[in-house]
Amino acid sequence: MRVFVCTSCTPDSAGFLKAAQAALPDLAVSGIDCMSGCAQAQTVAFRATGKTAYLFGGITAADFPALEAFARLYAATPDGTFRDARVLGDLRTKALARIPA
Repeated sequence: MRVFVCTSCTPDSAGFLKAAQAALPDLAVSGIDCMSGCAQAQTVAFRATGKTAYLFGGITAADFPALEAFARLYAATPDGTFRDARVLGDLRTKALARIPA
């Protein structure tokens, strides 16, 4: 699984990337230039081979625990989908896109 953090959303995107990497040490968190979610910065995406990808917007440092929980749930799914979005907690209201594998 890879986690991508937009590095062009805000003037402090580089700082947000470093904070995400520190808060999510068990995940491969990389920066990527623009995921077209600028209107709802800060954007974070999850992608894994053969699985649905997710793009979240409006992410703050307060969401790091929810992102960590999402990563565990996502890793446990065979295809990246969830029967019930409520398992995503507050992240379900921050989902910008769900991209089929």
